[in-house]
Amino acid sequence: MSAPPGFVDDYLAYLLARASHLISSEFHAVVEASGLSLLEWRVMASLSGKDALSVGELADIVLAKQPTVTKLVGRMAEAGWVKRVDAPHDKRQSLVSLTAAGKRKVQPLLLQAKAHEAQVMDKLGLAQAQRLKVVLAKLIASKSVAQGVRQGSFPSNG
Repeated sequence: MSAPPGFVDDYLAYLLARASHLISSEFHAVVEASGLSLLEWRVMASLSGKDALSVGELADIVLAKQPTVTKLVGRMAEAGWVKRVDAPHDKRQSLVSLTAAGKRKVQPLLLQAKAHEAQVMDKLGLAQAQRLKVVLAKLIASKSVAQGVRQGSFPSNG
């Protein structure tokens, strides 16, 4: 006879956090082996395919505090991976974009992230994995609207 499930065994927030941790930790070793920190990876992945994002938008997407992202963007600009310019509509706001060197640095990781995601999705089955993504996107959108938070686009691996 098996024990009844504990509270966390059926608690959505725990299940989401645990699944994220298990899936992401598999990919973190790949990121670290590339010479990037996890936060650098998240910033670069978030900027991939975008013209530019504000530091505030980046902080929201990468789940970090704005001062932390501001400092990180400064270091990444010194490394030549990103460039920062004043927003045309508000000189107090910085817009951040990937440089050509940043795109070259992150591109192999984006491909590896997609391959890792495909492995995870394969275990669930493509249809179920796609449904899960839709449900999670709806949950994020509903909570973002309810909390007045910008909606991010952070990749699923990390």
